[in-house]
Amino acid sequence: VRDFVGHGVGRNMHEPPPHPSLGPGVVELQGMVSASPQMHALFETIERAARSDASVLVRGETGSGKELVARSLHALSSRAQKPFLAVNCATLTGDLLASELFGHVRGAFTGAVRARKGLFERANGGTVFLDEIAELPLDIQPRLLRVLQDRVFTPVGGSEPISVDVRLVSATHRALRREVDAKRFRADLMFR
Repeated sequence: VRDFVGHGVGRNMHEPPPHPSLGPGVVELQGMVSASPQMHALFETIERAARSDASVLVRGETGSGKELVARSLHALSSRAQKPFLAVNCATLTGDLLASELFGHVRGAFTGAVRARKGLFERANGGTVFLDEIAELPLDIQPRLLRVLQDRVFTPVGGSEPISVDVRLVSATHRALRREVDAKRFRADLMFR
């Protein structure tokens, strides 16, 4: 979260209105409450970013509230009435993660007895939150890049591309530039 705030700190911004029942200087945004000027700056950054349809990367330590930021971005956006779907990239194997993100066709692998829609298709019109994106396997990264660039993907085992309109919000506790330098993360994906 610290790096997400970084772009807004030090700018001449209006002070968010205090929450009347919380006391002077205490501000609330989507369930996050703080009297800290740094958090007030984060709240304003979230509000500005929510008005955009751009992909967002939230960086912060474990437990710092990255998913709260992602949910706030969605709730304050024009996509708020559409789905917000989340997955932690560190909790699934590469094959399971590919199926979770892009879905699969019947017969794509042993046990795929029926087709299944993935997060991108189910969240069409809404937001997909990829927590711990630095853990995304290298072989899935080009497929994610295609979603971001062309707004299309192909389900696992499929041959027909599917068009989608989703906003991507990602989070990590790692420095992605270091992951790129170590060849564990694609530079072109980092800049999308």
